[in-house]
Amino acid sequence: MNDVSRAAAALRAGDLVAFPTETVYGLGADASNAEAVAKIFAAKGRPADHPLIVHLPHAAQLSRWAMDIPESAHRLADAFWPGPLTLILKRHPAVIDAITGGQDTVGLRVPNHPLALQLLNEFGGGVAAPSANRFGHVSPTTAAHVRDEFGAAVSIVLDGGPSDVGIESTILDLSSARPRILRPGMLDAAALADILGEMPALGANAEAPRVSGSLESHYAPATPLRLVAPTELETTLRDALEAGLSVVVFAPDAASFVHAKLSWQASSMDPARYAHELYASLRRFDAMQRDLIVVAAPPVADSWCAVADRLRRAAAGGK
Repeated sequence: MNDVSRAAAALRAGDLVAFPTETVYGLGADASNAEAVAKIFAAKGRPADHPLIVHLPHAAQLSRWAMDIPESAHRLADAFWPGPLTLILKRHPAVIDAITGGQDTVGLRVPNHPLALQLLNEFGGGVAAPSANRFGHVSPTTAAHVRDEFGAAVSIVLDGGPSDVGIESTILDLSSARPRILRPGMLDAAALADILGEMPALGANAEAPRVSGSLESHYAPATPLRLVAPTELETTLRDALEAGLSVVVFAPDAASFVHAKLSWQASSMDPARYAHELYASLRRFDAMQRDLIVVAAPPVADSWCAVADRLRRAAAGGK
């Protein structure tokens, strides 16, 4: 029995399996098995009212998990699945409450990774899979990150190499009148608008469902992270060093000045490359055991929206 077959068998037995997607690695359980899903929440330390995303092998399974599916959902699935897009739809009555956090909606996507698709097709059903890390921590983008996070607590970790995208999927709510992006990802509003025929709203409102990754503090390294405007970078660093802190800096212009307690790490000015490297960089900075991570804020532009969102939430964890 190969690794994928062992993983599919483990899912059928109600066990947890970590597997790669193009965004980040997921911690998966049979989405129709309440006891298996409960193991995800226990392993991650995840609040019970925080909904999960169900990963499907193909769009043909949409009707098993959702009802009153708008025509726009099918058009988006045709355009972007497999891919880094999660659709929020009205839940099918058969969907268990543990998946939805008790809400009347469910998040669904088809991931774009050959190993994930092989697993999902062999399993044959939906797999609930948040990121394979402790709740609120930096998401994993390699199998080694998952093992560092959970050790032997997750017995099967499928290794598909580094995640291509590197940050979580765009979450688009189609459960109300106007499409609304509830979590930005590298699939941006303009690309969605081309298929929708209208620009989606950005950000949750009072009526929006709760979704994964929507807490103020999330994706946070253990080391406090400070996000600063590039014009304030040097002043921030001098103040931190004068206070006796050891600092690692993530900025495009590395090594503008030298200090024994200061390490510079160059960041990309390409948003896709930056996203691909972000979580691995934050995990590496944690391993350096410095007092502070200082990150130069990215440009204010639509193409940087998802990266800026992750950095803002990571910085909130250090407050």
